[in-house]
Amino acid sequence: MVNTLGVAVVGFGWMGRVHTQAYARVLHHFPRLPLRPRLVSVADEVPGRAEEAAARYGFDSATRDWREVVADPRVEAVSVTAPNFLHREIGVALAEAGKHLWIEKPVGLTADDARAVADAAAKTGVAGTVGFNYRNAPAVAAAREMVAAGEIGAVTHVRIRLLSDYAAHPDGALTWRYERERGGSGVLGDLASHGVDLARHLLGEIASLAADTAVFVPERARPAGATAGHTRAAGGVLGPVENDDYVSCLLRFASGARGVLEASRVAIGEQNNYGFEIHGTEGALFWDFRRMGELGVSRGAAYQDQPVATVYVGPGHGEYGAFQPGSANAMGYDDLKVVEASHFLRSIADGAPHGATLEDAVASAAALDAMARSAAERTWVSPA
Repeated sequence: MVNTLGVAVVGFGWMGRVHTQAYARVLHHFPRLPLRPRLVSVADEVPGRAEEAAARYGFDSATRDWREVVADPRVEAVSVTAPNFLHREIGVALAEAGKHLWIEKPVGLTADDARAVADAAAKTGVAGTVGFNYRNAPAVAAAREMVAAGEIGAVTHVRIRLLSDYAAHPDGALTWRYERERGGSGVLGDLASHGVDLARHLLGEIASLAADTAVFVPERARPAGATAGHTRAAGGVLGPVENDDYVSCLLRFASGARGVLEASRVAIGEQNNYGFEIHGTEGALFWDFRRMGELGVSRGAAYQDQPVATVYVGPGHGEYGAFQPGSANAMGYDDLKVVEASHFLRSIADGAPHGATLEDAVASAAALDAMARSAAERTWVSPA
């Protein structure tokens, strides 16, 4: 028997749409889930945006005030896809009201923000799933299993990259994303948070780190009105960019492995260049998000000049089988959010965590805070 679950989406930019479409698709790919999401309410403060979303996707109601979602007895679970600076206030309020949370990363602007949401959820016993979607790629699941099984020996070092050009244009508008008070740490929260989650998911806890950060586009034009995505605002009044465009970070893992994490939002020529290279005493693994279904694998006894084989993931890897019947059929970004939706619904149904949790968000945020502290103090810092 499948029970209906009333869901809402707070914040209807691009990510709100992705969550909504994931709810619509999730039972197509995971038909044995015991919960069927029903789109009850959508909230967005931009005039007309929530109403348009309701008409297009079939929400029962629309509002400009997310507090109406908190008070709505029809709503049992909520996707929080509003801007980062609202995550703590909205997340705590929803958790205290007994609403299950699927919340995008970073969960607030600091580790204290993430911890506040996690504590509120723990107190009321609601499920909390976090949007670290890259760990849901079947090739990443395969890599994690291989590392855990010792198939490349003991991991010696890893390089994780998240390079993008979404903020590279100098005419990009000075939106909340570039303000310290509302956008937090900039590229650290936007991209490096995913890198930290991949590092922990694949290799375990980070013991210490040393980071360097930079702002390469120091001023941007203020937008004249409401914005969505990465709007241009040429000719507007210039204001300062208050958070970081770039971070590079050395990592020391509790296992003894070493790592390098690099993230940039202003890397011209790079579009979603996300991935990792993991090296061990007996082999290596390579993954590029832009070729999501491929895993480079080097194993054997040659050591020097050892070849790398391309493994095309298939139904035996992660949740691939829920989408495609045979290896090398492509999956996309939105599919990873469908996997995430299934984790969220399973967590609600089972009362046990599936996928990335609020505790993962706290750990990631603690590492980001440590990076900022390390860059300011020019020293190694422990994220604990």
